[in-house]
Amino acid sequence: MGTTVVEVVKAKNMKMKPEDDKLGFGKYFTDHMFVMDYSIETGWAHPRITPYEPITLDPAAVIFHYGQTVFEGLKAYRSNDGRILLFRPDKNMQRMNQSCERLSMPVINEEEVLDYLKQLINLEKDWVPEAEGTSLYIRPFIIATEPFLGLAASKQYKLVVILSPVGSYYPQGIFPVDIKVEEQYTRAVRGGTGTAKTAGNYCATFNAQSNAAKEGFSQVLWLDAIEKKYIEEVGTSNVFFKVNGEVITPELSGSILPGITRMSVIEMLRNWGIPVSERKISIEEVYQYHQKGMLEEVFCTGTAAVISPVGAFEWRGNKIEINQKQIGDVSQKLYDTLTGIQTGKLSDPFHWTTEVK
Repeated sequence: MGTTVVEVVKAKNMKMKPEDDKLGFGKYFTDHMFVMDYSIETGWAHPRITPYEPITLDPAAVIFHYGQTVFEGLKAYRSNDGRILLFRPDKNMQRMNQSCERLSMPVINEEEVLDYLKQLINLEKDWVPEAEGTSLYIRPFIIATEPFLGLAASKQYKLVVILSPVGSYYPQGIFPVDIKVEEQYTRAVRGGTGTAKTAGNYCATFNAQSNAAKEGFSQVLWLDAIEKKYIEEVGTSNVFFKVNGEVITPELSGSILPGITRMSVIEMLRNWGIPVSERKISIEEVYQYHQKGMLEEVFCTGTAAVISPVGAFEWRGNKIEINQKQIGDVSQKLYDTLTGIQTGKLSDPFHWTTEVK
């Protein structure tokens, strides 16, 4: 199968698989993982599937001290007829390389790594859950492993892929959430690492997220770092605004993660004939649309939840309620269509899904 059949060392003791209704998110991991190593001398070498186990690293490994790491997140879905489907995995491989380039890390052969990933999933296919809303979450990541305390890019790396069966992001179904506009902390700045999927971007959000949760909000809305004016993302998701029939989303300005669900939503909306604009949009502009009764829907996009409707914002003491906190028609249609394509329940006119064989 594929480019190279990797070396496989099977686990001696298989784990008990959790029931589909007890999965949660990111709590359980399969029996095996994929590993590959990089050095300046050999390039990427020794691809292998091994039992899921701890990674041993030198205490001086660059990852611990300078945070040189990138990761991806995608899912495998089980269709009603038993097939296992991936959703646009080639785009995840492309984005991983874009992240590698930004973090001064060696790029991967996208086709080969995707093939290795499929071989791992094929070995672990019994771990792909069957219940509605469940999937197998796939986490490829690369870490810098050279033991070296000088301030320079590592010369050694390890690529690992782990798998986790996950439940529905919304066990009770999707529902609009309340968002706090964040004006103290910054997620990313143009020219920084905001366009890369790297660990530091995420731990930098914890303070704001924790503070928002204490105030009863589900997420924070990030503004640009310079003027604290223009909207960037919501939590770790891209965000869309439906205004008078047009859908507006912040342009990829150099500090926003280029989401694969974001890309798919834009392509799908345009295919449906709904106008979409990628441009700067300020929180003040959104507030004015709300005041004029023009703000019809707000929703976020990402791998975990697919579509997450927003019910209300709070900005400087002003409550911006959207669509009476009900899911909008476009948000619902996007969610139903995307999840239908991902799980094979609907036809895939865009050729976005890939079957794992």
